[in-house]
Amino acid sequence: MHQIIKKAKKEKRSLLETEAKELLREYRIPIPTFRLIKSEGEISGIRESIGYPVVMKIVSPDIIHKSDAGGVKLNIKDEKEAESAYREIVLKAIKYNKKAKISGVIAYKMIPQATEIIIGMMKDPHFGPVIMFGLGGIFVEVLKDISFRVLPIEERDAREMITEIKGYKILKGARGNPPRDIQAIEEALMKISKLTMENLEINEIDLNPIFVFEKGLQVVDARIIL
Repeated sequence: MHQIIKKAKKEKRSLLETEAKELLREYRIPIPTFRLIKSEGEISGIRESIGYPVVMKIVSPDIIHKSDAGGVKLNIKDEKEAESAYREIVLKAIKYNKKAKISGVIAYKMIPQATEIIIGMMKDPHFGPVIMFGLGGIFVEVLKDISFRVLPIEERDAREMITEIKGYKILKGARGNPPRDIQAIEEALMKISKLTMENLEINEIDLNPIFVFEKGLQVVDARIIL
């Protein structure tokens, strides 16, 4: 069992966002550079280690829906804004759930907007671990334009998952837009398959959104449930 998962299981909780992203990084899945900030005094290191602008979010095992708790701040441009955001995020989190354990605030590089995709994994009572892929935003929420495969998958399966959704034309470059990096999406699907099969204690993975560029991709938000 992976050390990150072992620690979380011992504490009877799912992975924190920082832990989920560490696990993804070990499987060479691209994520933005991030830091866990546990006090205002640690904010001074953001400029050197990450660089502005950044996103800041509450990190707590007891707060799943961070936006509902007022625990998310975008496009923070300098140290003064970061200090103010840190205080506000922590205060709102405590107000939202007085009993919540606050692990800190994650800060990561603000990623330029790009085509959004979603990759997920859930355990089906009949088939076991199943991987899901689709375009993000309205495509997954309203149109339910998604594809599924039982894990583990091979490269052929990953390619089929991408090409069979209706939104594939967008990834190929619709209306004069440049094509997105299909190869990077295939690789991400394969790596999530590997991560899942090597860590069967994981019940659910939710990577949403993932920004896909002309070259490469970045997992912006990650949730891993044990």
